[in-house]
Parts: sequence; C-alpha cells; structure tokens
Amino acid sequence: MCFSVNVNLVKEELENRYGATFLDPDKYHPSYYYHAFGLPEIPAICSGQTDKIRMLTWGLIPSWVKTKNNADEIRFKTFNARAESVDNKPSFSASFSSKRCIIPVRGFFEWQHTSAGKIPWYIFRDDGDMISLAGLWSNWEDNMTGEVLDTFSIITTDANDMMAEIHNSKKRMPVILERNMENKWIDTATSGSEALMMLKPSPSNILKAYTVSPLINDRTVNRNTPEVIKEFHWNQNNLLF
Repeated sequence: MCFSVNVNLVKEELENRYGATFLDPDKYHPSYYYHAFGLPEIPAICSGQTDKIRMLTWGLIPSWVKTKNNADEIRFKTFNARAESVDNKPSFSASFSSKRCIIPVRGFFEWQHTSAGKIPWYIFRDDGDMISLAGLWSNWEDNMTGEVLDTFSIITTDANDMMAEIHNSKKRMPVILERNMENKWIDTATSGSEALMMLKPSPSNILKAYTVSPLINDRTVNRNTPEVIKEFHWNQNNLLF
C-alpha cells in the first residue's frame, strides 16, 4: 500500500525536473504530509500532455462511473492499483491503456508491525532525487452538474527486501520509475506489455529509510511540518532491523 506521501517540492523545482509547466500553479500547495483519505490534489505529469503538470485528486474515479454517489464510494477503494491486475481490472484497465502518469514525491511513509505496535518509517531516494511514482489517471464528469474531476491511483508491486522488512504486514511498495523509464511510461505509444514490464520492485539500494516520530499518527495536529519527516529513534528492541 502507499497512502501517505511527502510532496514538499518547490513549484520551480518540479518544473525543472520534469521539463513541464503547471497548468494551474495557484492550485499547488506543497506539503510534508498528504494522506490519501484526505483526497488531496497532487501534481502529476500525464500521458497526452507531458509538457504540463496538472493537479489530480487522489482516488481514481473510472470514466464509466454513473453517479456522484458511486464516484464517492469507489474513489476510497482506488488509492492504489495492484501491478498484477492493473491491465485487466475494470477500475484501472482503461487508464492503464492510455492514461498513465507520474506522481512526483520527496518520499513516502509506511508502518512496520512490531510487538510494541506500528512504527512509522519515512522512505526516500538515496541520491536525493525526487521519487517518480508510477500512476494512473482518469477524467470523470458528473452528469448532473457537469463538474469534471481529474483523479489518480498509485501502482503498487511486491516489496523489495528493504521494504518487506518495513511494510511487513502486506509486503508491498509503490512502483518507482527510474529516469530512463519515465518518458516511456507516460508515452501513449508504449504498449501494455512494455508498460507491465516496468511495474517491478525497485532495488533496495536506491532507497534509504529511518523511523519517524508518533507525530505522524496524531490526527489532531497539523502534520504539514518538517518534524513529520525528522528522524526519531524508537526503542531498538522493538524494530526488525
């Protein structure tokens, strides 16, 4: 699973990194902590318009959804798409064919299950670069109001060795695209079979991780703060590594 991310990225930094400009820069608000269940709008580079950065809402709504009630229900089930079924599951297959995207993040969070409870970890790239997460996007129009929602899902795959120790309950991780794969992923000319080959666990050695404080679990405080990604040392006897 991947439900919590750090998107504390400067607008110009994103534009320079991906060679794209924001369609609506005023909508972008960097944050150290975004959680999927808050339905945040997050920057994305999408197939079909790769020179633009658009804002997508987390929780993919397939175009075939009929009503607002159905849309509100399904979006809480589509925060992630499993790599193993992304090409044939009705919620994702159309987007996988022609609406793939990159979700840039600074890092992401996962929880390790221990005898003392769940311990939060922050994961980021060893080289300091942004993480390009493989995603899917969709347009959905409310046939009652005409409102159009652009939404996305992050694709997950089997965990690599490091992530299997951290996310030791489900043993999953988001698909991380290397730079030489980014353009191919969002190229509509890339076939489905080629795209599926990209949905593999990344090597453990491209990532670093450390534990962070209980602050991240406190819903009563503002978690958009540098403290949420600051290293915090838990009782080492409770950790798996």
